[in-house]
Amino acid sequence: MRILKLVVLCIILCTTVAVGQQNDAKELASNIEGSSLISPQIQVIPITDSKNERNYELYIELPEGYSKNENKTYPVLYYTDAVWHLEILSACQEYMLEDVILVGISWQKNINEDLKKEVGAHVSRFRDYSFQKSKKPDIQKKFQLGQAHKHLDFIRNDVMTYVDNTYRTDPNSRTYFGYSMGGEFGAYILLSQPDTFHNYIIGSPSIKNEVPYLTELNTAFGPFDASNRNSSLNANVFISYGSLEEEAAKPIEAFIKVLKDRKDTGLSVFKEVVDGNHGTAFPMTAVRSVAWLSSIMSPIASNDNEVSFWDIPHLNNPYVSTTPNDRNDGISVDTLAVNSTHRNAILKLSEEIFEGKHGNYDAVLISHKNKLVFESYYKKGRINVPHGQASAVKGYTSLVLGRAIQMGYLSMEDLDKPLIRFLKDVDPTKITKGAEKITLHKALTMHGGLNIDGDAWKEMENDSVRLKGQGLVQTLLEQSGPITAASQTYLYGNFNPMLVMTVIDAVVPGTAEHFIKRELLDKLGITEYTWENHISGLPQAGWRVSIMSRDMLKLGHLVLNKGKLNGEQLISAAYLDKATSGIVKPTQDWMPKDYRYGYFWYQTLVKIGGKSYDTTFAWGGGGQRVIVIEELDLTIVISGHDREDTLMTQIAEIVIPAFVKR
Repeated sequence: MRILKLVVLCIILCTTVAVGQQNDAKELASNIEGSSLISPQIQVIPITDSKNERNYELYIELPEGYSKNENKTYPVLYYTDAVWHLEILSACQEYMLEDVILVGISWQKNINEDLKKEVGAHVSRFRDYSFQKSKKPDIQKKFQLGQAHKHLDFIRNDVMTYVDNTYRTDPNSRTYFGYSMGGEFGAYILLSQPDTFHNYIIGSPSIKNEVPYLTELNTAFGPFDASNRNSSLNANVFISYGSLEEEAAKPIEAFIKVLKDRKDTGLSVFKEVVDGNHGTAFPMTAVRSVAWLSSIMSPIASNDNEVSFWDIPHLNNPYVSTTPNDRNDGISVDTLAVNSTHRNAILKLSEEIFEGKHGNYDAVLISHKNKLVFESYYKKGRINVPHGQASAVKGYTSLVLGRAIQMGYLSMEDLDKPLIRFLKDVDPTKITKGAEKITLHKALTMHGGLNIDGDAWKEMENDSVRLKGQGLVQTLLEQSGPITAASQTYLYGNFNPMLVMTVIDAVVPGTAEHFIKRELLDKLGITEYTWENHISGLPQAGWRVSIMSRDMLKLGHLVLNKGKLNGEQLISAAYLDKATSGIVKPTQDWMPKDYRYGYFWYQTLVKIGGKSYDTTFAWGGGGQRVIVIEELDLTIVISGHDREDTLMTQIAEIVIPAFVKR
């Protein structure tokens, strides 16, 4: 059966014959008599629209192992125009969606025979998939357009009820697949009753004149409010059209803009332009959309499905493991060995994170005694996809400096020497008064003291020639006002980290970029990452780095083990001790009052019972944290894309206490 389906899939992909999905009511018909192929895997179930007495059929195909896995529930993919789409989706299920139930919905069976003969067996789709009446009376009378709301009621009340009551379905993973007018119907469902499905595949939707109405539906649903979960469409959407569909492209792009303008964090929209016209683009649309859908079913993303972070769809279900898998990535694993009360509390927190009760988070990992004992992924989180680190990168830059000190390129005494002493290309005759007051210590604690006019800096921040290499520091010190005791107060930002990165680049052999790779990332086995360069050509020091959550854990382990890796002192222990201590008090209003700052690492005390535990962490916007509590032998990693970033409260109240010995 697998071979037969593969042949069918290949034939479909190679054909250049249109799929017959045009809206002009024409249909190809064979004049050759023959017998029908009956598939033993597909059940044909008659079903009636209980409100309108319209008869349909469901084409239901169960996964191969369905009967053997009696305790397993399965995602469901519902698709319209069942006869047209059956073969390709069946083949895709066999090879790309092996654990998904397929439910094809036919056209109305008991429809006027004369109309069926005149137009074709698919005539009901014009009525069922359209959501506006025709302005031409004769067309409207003939096709009864604009009854999408009735067909949607039928799917929600009759089709889904039957499927859920008859089969072991996963209530958190329903997908809609529709092409052409079926895509139009999908757009209507998304903006009228988005909770019908979790994922929408909308291929070449026939919405030439429908965007204004879809915009009205969007307005009626209401704007997105991050504090109100019900204001989100809460959906993953795949939208495509053919590269030769010039007339259709404009309204489809307008529809995509309507969705993206919502700035809805619960809505993921992915666009694909497929080679071909309206007919020939269909086969590849099916395959690519199913590949996209498979990435929603698994926390392990396909390596050939590279998309930007913001295009990654949300997982339909969280991945939560108290016995993480050994992935041969340098991370040792074990089992979450805490008492049942704490275990249940952590699992409950995981459910709440997935439900969005604490914001938008993508991963939480817990390591005890250098072994990963809890691993979870939500929303955009994937085991093998690098996640943006935001300002947690500042903490990683600090570790790079600690490596340079351990290797002898700098000393602990150098931390208190003028920073410009290490920058031979900086012309001291042109820089601001007091520049020698800026030391590595001051820069690392955000006390560099630079005071630069924002408008003036905007005019030159993209000048790659002037800012190249040490030209960055030269320009900063030329543009800054005098460096004084008054100016050297805590000021959070990326200027200070780039001062530090410039020194690293100046003192290490080769370049800072190669040093970071060779002396930190390679040694930790961090190979899948992006580390962007600043306009100066130097590596970014404060943001724009992406690494996997498991690799964040490796950096945490390095801090937990006082800079040692497999017995080798990788980071200077004296430097690390100072870097992770609470040297200064941050003054920004948005930082908790009990936070202190070391060398780009934060420090606070977490109180549990009558005792406080020294906690150090790298912290980035959106919820990126590498948390280390040495006394508890505990490392915790958080990844997220949350605006408020409040999960640290739950970590302190639920997770950390689980590892305190009573």
